[in-house]
Amino acid sequence: MDLETRFAQTARAAGATAPPITLLAVAAELIARWSEPHRHYHNLAHLVTVLDHVEADPLAALAAWGHDVVYDPRSPSNEERSALLTAGLLTRCGVGDIAEVMRLIRMTAGHQVDPADRRGALLAEADLAILAAPSPAYLSYVDGVRAEYAHVPDDLWRIGRAAVLEGLLPSLEPAARANVERELESLRTDTPR
Repeated sequence: MDLETRFAQTARAAGATAPPITLLAVAAELIARWSEPHRHYHNLAHLVTVLDHVEADPLAALAAWGHDVVYDPRSPSNEERSALLTAGLLTRCGVGDIAEVMRLIRMTAGHQVDPADRRGALLAEADLAILAAPSPAYLSYVDGVRAEYAHVPDDLWRIGRAAVLEGLLPSLEPAARANVERELESLRTDTPR
């Protein structure tokens, strides 16, 4: 199934009332944003991976569509901007529970999820699933993110990346923890991975 149809079906499952042509137009706009040339990791492949994990929950799936729809590595407000843009697009679609989708998108800023938040946990786990990937896939992810932040000098990259990874460590399962700890060691010692 193509991505436009996948979005339209998800939007319908979440209660969208707009005609099919509107749903497909919104899907095309989302796909265009996810396809921007500066995206090396946060691209359509990442979107599809997240969607594959969450598609059983239509609101989590709509949040997946929106969670990195605005992705500017120079901006500290991507999640907020993504939430607002997605809200406007979902309004065009006639989706009712936009507040929940916005909440989920905003949650991806730090991936801090209340244990009772099943939907939030589902999206956070899907978004961070790459952290537990086999080493070659994990290293490809790291290279993609580094390419997105090519404007950041190496010394500042190491500091910033280490801070992000250290913030995630407490909630990681063993495979993800092992990958992240290896990367942290390489960042601290400036040695090849």
